[in-house]
Amino acid sequence: MNAKPQSSRTAWFTLLLAGTFEVGYALSVGGSHAFTVWQWSVAAGVFFLLTLWALSQALRTIEVSIGYATWAGLGSAGAALLGPVFFDESLTPTKTLWLAVIITGVIYLKLADRQPD
Repeated sequence: MNAKPQSSRTAWFTLLLAGTFEVGYALSVGGSHAFTVWQWSVAAGVFFLLTLWALSQALRTIEVSIGYATWAGLGSAGAALLGPVFFDESLTPTKTLWLAVIITGVIYLKLADRQPD
């Protein structure tokens, strides 16, 4: 079945939400210390379910190749940017450069998803 009931704007908002949940999942897994801290472990489970649900909804409209790459890029960049905030991680100039490359790639993927007029 190839149902595409939502608008492109709604799908991209849902994909952004999925990326946000993915960041929450990544940070929660890190905070769980291999699922030994129950509060972080529960948060990881909740964020995992939310990110998969939101991603699956977005992929009803957005092509899988573009949607998945965007979701992964948002999750990676968000976790790398927030890791130093929540944990004892560093954000070096080199990491910042490559995060900028990821973010630029996500922007161009969004532009590539535009339908021809």
